[in-house]
Amino acid sequence: ALQHRNSTTSLLFQQRARSRSSTALFLLLLACVLHTAAALSFLAPPRLSSTSLPLSTLSASAMPTAVTKVAVPKGEMVNTMYWFRKALRLHDNPSLVRAVQNASTMHPVFCIDTSEPGSSSFVRTGKVGVNRMKFLLETLEDLNSNLKSLDSRLIVLQGNPLEELPRAFKAWNIKRLALEVDTEPWTIKQEAEIRKIAEACGVEVVSEVGHTLADPKVLGQQAGGKSITTFATFCSLLDDTLRKHPLNLAPDVTQIPELSPEAMLEVREKEYKVPTLAELGYDPSEAGNPFPGGETEGLKRLRKYMARTKWCAEFEKPKTVPTEFGAERSTTILSPYLTNGCVSARVFYKELKETYKKAGKHTLPPVSLEAQLLWREFYYFNSYSTPNFDRMEGNPICRQIPWGETPAHQQRLEAWRDGRTGYPWIDACMVQLKQEGHLHHLARHAVACFLTRGDLWVSWEKGMEVFEERLVDADWALNAGNWMWLSCSCFFYQYFRCYSPVAFGKKYDPEGKFIKKYLPVLKDMPSKWIFEPWKAPLAIQQKAKCVVGEHYPAPIVTHETEHKENMGRMNEAYAAHKAAAGAKDDDDKPSPKAGGKRKKEGEERGAEKKKKKEEAAAPDIRTML
Repeated sequence: ALQHRNSTTSLLFQQRARSRSSTALFLLLLACVLHTAAALSFLAPPRLSSTSLPLSTLSASAMPTAVTKVAVPKGEMVNTMYWFRKALRLHDNPSLVRAVQNASTMHPVFCIDTSEPGSSSFVRTGKVGVNRMKFLLETLEDLNSNLKSLDSRLIVLQGNPLEELPRAFKAWNIKRLALEVDTEPWTIKQEAEIRKIAEACGVEVVSEVGHTLADPKVLGQQAGGKSITTFATFCSLLDDTLRKHPLNLAPDVTQIPELSPEAMLEVREKEYKVPTLAELGYDPSEAGNPFPGGETEGLKRLRKYMARTKWCAEFEKPKTVPTEFGAERSTTILSPYLTNGCVSARVFYKELKETYKKAGKHTLPPVSLEAQLLWREFYYFNSYSTPNFDRMEGNPICRQIPWGETPAHQQRLEAWRDGRTGYPWIDACMVQLKQEGHLHHLARHAVACFLTRGDLWVSWEKGMEVFEERLVDADWALNAGNWMWLSCSCFFYQYFRCYSPVAFGKKYDPEGKFIKKYLPVLKDMPSKWIFEPWKAPLAIQQKAKCVVGEHYPAPIVTHETEHKENMGRMNEAYAAHKAAAGAKDDDDKPSPKAGGKRKKEGEERGAEKKKKKEEAAAPDIRTML
């Protein structure tokens, strides 16, 4: 039965490929025959396809773990599954283009892991908040709509991918799985396990890089396998790599083969549609993200900004405004579309370069619009090159700082997370994050500094977890990297530069409109007192119907004394680091190469210039203490 099914299916698929005008009755009869054969096939043990080549070692460029694969003979038509993970788009998707090649049938799949809490669960761990999930589901709906325009559709499976994908391999007779390369540790581990399962099922696995401008593995080889914590040095490496490996965009996917008859029957029966927030256990009323997800919206937003030549050329990130709300913001809000792969970072980079050509003169890194893409590459590279990148312990580039771990520090963390610190600027930012899943990067700077080295002395890892849950643009590499930066644990070491929880917000919004928007309890507080309501006379507090300690919390700490004490703690931690590393602090000033005193001095001056250039993006010291 299996041999008859394989030969008959191959012939019928070739006929269908030559002519898609088969009658509906013929397709129905064919599906019934194949469905019966598939049912009988469960009586026999699974085996490799008779057309499979001998097993061979997997190319390291596709996957860092050395495993084996099944290879489909070149040119042979094959039943293919494309596993969407981050590349949730049809434009510039190299792995999807490769999947479509020589595909007799095509099965676009996304798997939402709704398994019980564990290392692989996506939904039930609590790591994905309602706004982040809302954006993802909107993105999947948009992807499904775009696939339907090509006479295909998205199959949304629910469960552990290590269980759901192998089941589909067998049920739909899949012989090739295609996916985009991912560099997060847990996805690397998951992919290695899928490859082993696929091999046992006789399924070839192919992958392509498409989420970053350059392949992090290639960058790592260029860097000698070491992390690079200086942005200017990394940019030189990236420029050199892109010269050697120029960006070549993949063509848009405009044709996709149909699902297999087996898959068609199963999809009709089980639907496999994009679930709703409620179906996944979320409360839809808690979702307030104002930016809809999806490739369609992402490309619309990209083209809108690329058409503003002067704006792009003059863009400087530190000059954007962190106290904005509403539909229009002073930044592109493209980050969630890049994170989810709705918009290709490579397309963004190429189109921005064309915009720069039209403008002539434009701003430069580290503050330019182009630099925002380069910072993304910087963190992706370091996260791929550094073990334990998302935690302090075991992280070779992270300063070991004795953050507070007492019950009092846990209470501080919870107050910060919920917007109850008693500092209106900080609390308004955290409320915006919870309600919308968005927070301007300067606001992120302020709340991160406040939680860690500035005031509350809580570990950056705790703040990173809150951001991971609530940000719609939560990106593992960028999230961990920025938290290390802002806590002065790596990349940035001027711990004496501390954001004021009062003066910084007041600089951008002296009337306190942002605070009144997100903290309505303070809406009647006069502007003079809105950033420090505890200093307002009691009569004014009563008139504003906001008595501190009753309607709004008193400050959880006293900034004027706390930040000075924390600077002392940072100083001690840095001294301990230097003592452990020797008299020389290798992180602050890279060790010079051999060559003599003059060369050494020149390299030290060069390193200092690079640091000053990078730190030009930091806010004015007058808005700090």
